[in-house]
Amino acid sequence: MSTEQYSTGRDKLIDSLKHLIKDAEDLLKNTGQQADSGYQSARARFESTLQNAKSGLDAAQEKVAARAKGAAETTDRYVQENPWQAMGIGAIAGILVGLLIGRK
Repeated sequence: MSTEQYSTGRDKLIDSLKHLIKDAEDLLKNTGQQADSGYQSARARFESTLQNAKSGLDAAQEKVAARAKGAAETTDRYVQENPWQAMGIGAIAGILVGLLIGRK
């Protein structure tokens, strides 16, 4: 799986989780007050789980952004320090992609 496919899949997953959380919040708001104590207990647990999921998702997004920024900085530093090697790697990658596309 390429980095771009991984990134797109990750973004779709994050969007899906955000929509799921919003739908769950809307459901909780629209259920109103139920008299059953079992329902109230289940609702409280669900609200807690939902809040934990939101916090976890936010933390995961921050971690992914920090990793991406670190990778970009490392790549930039490498290219600054080794411009000819970076150009060579880019040229080889371009040739390989061109060959793969040309074969189809």
